[in-house]
Amino acid sequence: MFNPIKVNVKSLKAAVKTAETEAGWDRTLWFETTVEDPGGEVTTNALEQGADVVIAAGGDGTVRAVAEALRSSGIPLALVPSGTGNLLARNLSLALDDMAHSLTTAFQGTNRAIDLGIVEAERVDGSRETHAFLVMAGLGLDAQMIANTNPELKKRVGWLAYADAIVRSLRDHNKVRVRYSIDGQPVRSTSVNTVLVGNCGVLPANLVLLPEAVIDDGVFDIVVFRPNNFFGWVQIWVKIVWENGVLRRSSVGRRIISMTRDVRALRYLRGSELTLRLDRPEEFELDGDPFGEAIALKAHVDPLALLVRVPHDA
Repeated sequence: MFNPIKVNVKSLKAAVKTAETEAGWDRTLWFETTVEDPGGEVTTNALEQGADVVIAAGGDGTVRAVAEALRSSGIPLALVPSGTGNLLARNLSLALDDMAHSLTTAFQGTNRAIDLGIVEAERVDGSRETHAFLVMAGLGLDAQMIANTNPELKKRVGWLAYADAIVRSLRDHNKVRVRYSIDGQPVRSTSVNTVLVGNCGVLPANLVLLPEAVIDDGVFDIVVFRPNNFFGWVQIWVKIVWENGVLRRSSVGRRIISMTRDVRALRYLRGSELTLRLDRPEEFELDGDPFGEAIALKAHVDPLALLVRVPHDA
């Protein structure tokens, strides 16, 4: 399964030929994604033709679409990271820039079962859609930022393009009133800037947004941003970059964190099911791709619903 925009098809086919020969596999079947089909339909086609492993060569959108089609199939997903974020590969500590290693893992690796996030979105007109995600689902500024990202700028400078999108998104009124419930508990109400539901917690540039998130524990880690001013954003930045990225790496740092108070601008929650109803339609995103506006979202964990190919020594 390959995205022709993200990969050098000639190089990929040559590398696959070498890897399949070394592993003693039969000839690989090739399926190309399109704008109309980012990977779901062609993955279903591959399964119908008896695929034993589905290799996704593309960005996060391709990987997410392929994984959605592979849900509970028992057929493993193998990754050839070829995008800007490569979020799942980062969180599984897979090679990002070594095609030969990725393909050796695809043909000769072992399977690891991970959770899938499932989101049911209710649109303004009352229609509903269900999608899977692997890493994170986001609502609010996070999704606005992705929707406002210039695709041409992203091609040239990668994740730096989101800085431009953040500036443009912050010009808007970002607070939204939400009613939410976790795991069937009583409904609560609050105003938020951003809600992120994470299956795992590492972002590009090695930013650790959700330090307690585990990809196969059957639980979401949820973070809510609710800054009231610029100082609130500073507190969030310190929490993510300094505490999560630096202090947590040492026992001394973790003791320091245990003695600090939580900041009101950021709150962590956990649960296997989250229901959100909004006071107005808001953009939402899944694994870094925009999915339009929703008036309500319901997310739940599908435990160990996807097999992913990893190296034997992972």
